[in-house]
Amino acid sequence: MSSLHFSFSSSYVRVGALQFSSAPRLEFRLDSFSSQQEVKAKIKRMVFKGGRTDTGLALKYLLRKGFPGGRNASVPQILVVSTDGRSQGQVATPAEQLKERGITIFAVGVQFPRWEELHTLASEPKEQHVLMAEQAEDATNGLLSTLSKSAVCTVASPDCKVQPHPCERKTLETVRELVGSAPCWRGSRGTDAVLAALCPFSSWKRVFLTHPATCYRTTCPGACDSQPCQNGGTCVPEGRDRYHCLCPPAFGGEANCAPKLSLECRIDVLFLLASSAGTTPEGFLRAKAFVKRFLQASLSEDSRARVGVAWYSGELALAVPVGEYRDVPALLRSLDGLPFGGGATLTGHALRQAADHGFGSTTRTGQDRPRRVVVLFTESPSQDEVAGPARYARARELLLLGVGTDAVRAELEEITGSPKRVLVHAGPQDLFHRIPELRRKLCSRPRPGCQAQSLDLLFVLDASASVGPENFAQMQSFVRSLMLPFDVNPDVTQVGLVVYGSRVQTAFGLDTHLTRAAVLRATSQAPYLGGMGSAGTALLHVYDKVMTVQRGARPGVPKAVVLLTGGMGVEDAAVPIQKLRNNGVSALVVGVGPVLREALRRLAGPRDSLIHVASYADLRYHQDALLEWVCAVRKHWEFYEDSRFTFTRRAARCPDTTQLSCLITLWSLSERHLTKSCERSWTPSCFSSPVPSPAGVSISFTWAPLAPATTLSALGNCDRLLTGLSVALLVALPSLPLPSSWRKHLAITS
Repeated sequence: MSSLHFSFSSSYVRVGALQFSSAPRLEFRLDSFSSQQEVKAKIKRMVFKGGRTDTGLALKYLLRKGFPGGRNASVPQILVVSTDGRSQGQVATPAEQLKERGITIFAVGVQFPRWEELHTLASEPKEQHVLMAEQAEDATNGLLSTLSKSAVCTVASPDCKVQPHPCERKTLETVRELVGSAPCWRGSRGTDAVLAALCPFSSWKRVFLTHPATCYRTTCPGACDSQPCQNGGTCVPEGRDRYHCLCPPAFGGEANCAPKLSLECRIDVLFLLASSAGTTPEGFLRAKAFVKRFLQASLSEDSRARVGVAWYSGELALAVPVGEYRDVPALLRSLDGLPFGGGATLTGHALRQAADHGFGSTTRTGQDRPRRVVVLFTESPSQDEVAGPARYARARELLLLGVGTDAVRAELEEITGSPKRVLVHAGPQDLFHRIPELRRKLCSRPRPGCQAQSLDLLFVLDASASVGPENFAQMQSFVRSLMLPFDVNPDVTQVGLVVYGSRVQTAFGLDTHLTRAAVLRATSQAPYLGGMGSAGTALLHVYDKVMTVQRGARPGVPKAVVLLTGGMGVEDAAVPIQKLRNNGVSALVVGVGPVLREALRRLAGPRDSLIHVASYADLRYHQDALLEWVCAVRKHWEFYEDSRFTFTRRAARCPDTTQLSCLITLWSLSERHLTKSCERSWTPSCFSSPVPSPAGVSISFTWAPLAPATTLSALGNCDRLLTGLSVALLVALPSLPLPSSWRKHLAITS
């Protein structure tokens, strides 16, 4: 070590030693000796322990205790691990944790060690920190050479200051103390006389002695001295000039835990916190901490969002009115003063008060008013009714979001009106991880509400050579994005897909996939066909083989077909698309690129069901327009909902009653849902029998009786007439004097 001329002192180089075998043992601390000679003498006196080799246990000891007698992180820390055996414990994890703390590890292998383990221990670059020596003496020169070439032993940085200061140096010395005197006899030279006298009696003991000294302290600016990590982040130094931040959830978009989320939408948010006895003080503090963390992550000086905070138990208390704060720090200080109220949990009462008073008395309406949201935090079921107040709040154009535990999931879903507006957490840490999800829910654009109602929706994609595989892939991506707002299941929305090119192929039918995830996956797997395409042939395929009961279409459910085409091969589609519309199926045409505009206009229909898109890349900009069209399809069917009854057709068998068979036949014909079992129930008397008519409603049948073998194709142009008759029968049905035998086949609800 002398070859390096290390300056051993408490202010410069400190050396300590730890011996390990079955267990680690600290031989001397870093601040025990201040001279090279003392260190060498102590090392020579170290006693060999023996036992098994457990390097991992020694590393864990240093993780737990640190460097005993060491200084702060501004001083480089070096760990030299010398071993001639193989560790019987795991070393990778503790070694990595030591390196993360900025400790440089040298691994010295003696005799025949496991070199893979040495590489695991050593810092980067491995070739400079793994020393291979057959004997311990051989490793010394390599270690000293590496240290001398590294930045560890360079002169202090110009930013560092060496400051002298008075200190004391302690030494352990052996001291003789006079205990007393005792009689003693001794002879004298030249005589034989023996003289008696009192001789001093002394003892020896070890004592710590202090010596005045001058010490030198080198202070260098540390990477973490300026506290660069914001929002509660932990600064971890990486040497003298570098660091990294361990950031809480929702922070970490920048190196210093700056907010990576921002409420850029124009929105007014009221955070409503339950402060009742059922929520408990811990739950209330948890909600406060979450709101503070969320605001730190999401609000900035340029944010267009305004927030307010209220709490409730019995009554609503508006702690911070929406938008009435100077800056974000002032808002956070206001949150610190929120008290825990205790008392009853009256969530319904609080919702009504929040709707009336939570957003001030502004009279702005329409586009002039920002979107208004109430975010409710509760962990206790309400002791009053919540459904009515929730409807009251939503009727005032308030979006309700709920945050709570699984115990109040059902209540929050009732309040918000949708499971998608509820965030359920399992504990404090899980709650903080929901910050990004809450931000997305606050700033997501509201979709039309009709996506949660029943619909049979079919997409027809042009997969011909005129489109090409790249553009077909963009079509698939567009359809996938359209599916995201819909609740796909057999009771709400069914989705099917047909592709056409060199042939027409049903990629999947309406009842093939029962979940949105399955529909999205199947859409991605739809084949590109190439060849010449015919939109007319594809629509006839839809009419005959897709939009039927046998293939999954549901009676009494709105039906829509969306045709996406590049414009080639649409000349023969006018008659098939009108055939679909005549039978209650709404059809929309989306033409992309330089299409044949005149041919597409003929397909638009009476409701102007045509969207023209400049390029396939622009499809995504027309998603809202298509969703609005779907909602318009839903409104076209509202007369069924306004009738205040449910008409149920038994698919297993046709009713025995002739008159009811007539009604069911008319219903089936109007929707193109006809089963063979019902065909056999047609009789001449069915269409010649008079149908009782209520006052003001005239129903008659003007065509000839049909033979039992009559099929749909024999009806010719009667489709539109049948559709009108079926609607008239449905509207009249509640007031018809129905025989009691009919009611076992009909479900009539008020």
